[in-house]
Parts: sequence; structure tokens; C-alpha cells
Amino acid sequence: MSMNRRRFMAIVVALVAVNSFFWLAQSGFAIPRGLINQFFGQNMIRAEVLVLNPDGSTQDYRIDRGVIVAVTPALITIREADGTVQPIPIATTSQVQGGRIGGVSRLRRNLRVVVYRQANGPATTVQVEGVGG
Repeated sequence: MSMNRRRFMAIVVALVAVNSFFWLAQSGFAIPRGLINQFFGQNMIRAEVLVLNPDGSTQDYRIDRGVIVAVTPALITIREADGTVQPIPIATTSQVQGGRIGGVSRLRRNLRVVVYRQANGPATTVQVEGVGG
């Protein structure tokens, strides 16, 4: 076997080994999907998530899930699964996703929603999951 062919085979073996490591590590080091679904799946009522920024500061996010019980131009109020009634400020720039809803002006009572926002700020996204609840 020539020196070039041996070198080529060594490089191929090394690349396969590195690729295999990353393929296995991807699933081995990741947070299990079941754990994510347990905390952020359909049974989640509300969550507060703190994110560490590169500069050392933190951002505080709130996620609330419930049924809309009242709507005004600047506020939606939702009833969460544990009975908590949560007023959430909303802006005309908030994005509404899911269903055939359209914009913020189309939000109405009895819609089941998940609301994403920075803590103490207006909703950035309202995801409509369905009607009633």
C-alpha cells in the first residue's frame, strides 16, 4: 500500500470517527425531548425563563397559557388552568399566530392561547391553540 493511500485511509477513518462522535453526542448531550415536553408541553400553565446574555445581564421572559376571559385594546385577561386570572398588556405590534385569527384586534373571549412576553412588558406573541378550555 502506498504512503498516499495510507494517508488517505487514515484521514477517512478519522473523519468517520469525528462524524460518529458528533452524531452520537448530539443526542447524548441534548436535553431529552420528554423533559422539554414535561415542562413546556400541553400541561404547562405558566413559566418564567431567565436568559443570560453575553454581557452578563439577564432577560426575564414570561409564558402564560390559558383561555381569554376579557379583551380591551391594550390588555387581554386569561384564566389559567389552575384558576389564576392573569391580565397581560398587549400592543398593536404583538404578533398573533395560529388559527384564522389575524391581528390583535381579532382576539376574543374563549380563545385558548399561549402568551409570550418579557416580564412586565406587553405580549410579543400570542399563539392561538383553539377555542374554549
